[in-house]
Parts: sequence; structure tokens; C-alpha cells
Amino acid sequence: MAAPIQIPESFPDPGAVRGKRVVLTGASRGLGAVLAHAFSAAGARLALVARSEQELKALADDLPGPSIVVSGDVTDEDHNDAVAAAVVAEWGGLDVWIANAGISPVVAGPFETSARTWRRVLDVNLTGAFLGARAAARVMEAGGRIVFTGSVLGERPREGLSAYSASKAGLTGLAKALALDLAPAAITVNVVAPGWFDSPLTEGWRSNPALSEQILGHTVQGRWGDPADLSGAYLFLASDASAFVTGTVLTVDGGYLLR
Repeated sequence: MAAPIQIPESFPDPGAVRGKRVVLTGASRGLGAVLAHAFSAAGARLALVARSEQELKALADDLPGPSIVVSGDVTDEDHNDAVAAAVVAEWGGLDVWIANAGISPVVAGPFETSARTWRRVLDVNLTGAFLGARAAARVMEAGGRIVFTGSVLGERPREGLSAYSASKAGLTGLAKALALDLAPAAITVNVVAPGWFDSPLTEGWRSNPALSEQILGHTVQGRWGDPADLSGAYLFLASDASAFVTGTVLTVDGGYLLR
């Protein structure tokens, strides 16, 4: 008879982030605010990043755990470095960087999408994520976690979303490349790809009966996601339980990509 499998007492607890020092960009509203509450409730220490200092301070006041506010633009190279430095100065190190800041979809065909709009979407959604990941990797020790917010639209685009879809598809390639580059430092890089969620960003689709029927027809679970449905994916990828997960996309879409 084979010996029974023994799970060590030190086996990592999925989603355990107590005491971890976490940077969260795009924290002031939407998914960012949901993640801020989830990580704070789980015992993490948070650096809240967005352009609006007033909104960040209001969020910080609502959180149960410790946090600092670092307002600024994620497309600014110096700002990203300053965020990393602020966390190290406050808590002695940095464990997790969640690059969640992004511009919502711009619905326009290729002939109506200006070069300025194209560049701005990619600058915020893709370049901002790269600059943040680089700033994080410079100060992280072994066991660091970098998580990007992607989208199912990076894999299955819809009409009128070329800039947004390109930026989110680019995040997948970026995560895989950085996972290779940062593996020697024992830093993981992954993507969470949300499907269609009940949020202000999808109001135009949810309020249009024909579009809503199309989206829900693709979604196996037959409903719009709740923002709280996403928290577990981020908590897992930020925790010690995901130590052997890198360069991958964790899709949270209710089965949207299955149909």
C-alpha cells in the first residue's frame, strides 16, 4: 500500500495576504475600490494609487487596515518609481504590485479612432502597466507578485474596441515576457482577465437589450459578474499559494469564452 500523502502544516493558504505590502493602481473607483476593500479586509497594507487624491483619501478612510495614498499618473515613469519608494519607506519593502489602472473602452471604428485616442489608451493600459511592473521589480525581493488587470476583450474583441482590445492583448504578451525576465529573481507576473461585469464601465451594454442578450448568450452562467467575484483571483495570485504560477492568464468570465 502506498504511503499516505502528507500535506505539510506550512502549506500555503490560498488568498492569505495578511501583512503583505501591496500597491494597487486605479484604486479610487470600480474594481480598484472593490480590491482595496478585499485586500484590506484580508490584512494587507495598501498603497492606493490613482490620479484623484481626494477620492483616494476618502477610500483610505473607509478601509479597515493601514494604507497610504500616492496620487499621480501611471504613465509617468518617475511617478511609478516614487510609488515604489514610498512603500519601501513606509513599510520596509514591497510584496505585490497590482496594475489595475486603465481607460474604459472607447467604442469607435478604426476610421473614427484618432491617433491621439489610440496612443492614450495604450499608454495608460499597457505602458503604465510596464512602468509599474519595472518600478516594482527594482525593489521587490524573492516572492514578489505582479498582477495585471486584463480583459476577455484581449482574446475575443468586439466591434469598435480596437484600441482597448489591443492594449489588453498586449498585457498578456507583456506578462509572459516579464515572467521570463523576472523568474531568476523569484518574482511572478500574471494577468486576471475579467469578463462582463455589472459596473459603470458596462452600462452602455447592459442598458441595450440587444447587446445585453448577445453578451449573456455567450456567458455560460447567464449573468453579469459581480465585482466581488473577482477578488478571489487577485488574492490567490498575490498569495504564497501561487508561487509556481507565472506568465499565465486567470480568466474570470462566467464561461464567456466557452461559447
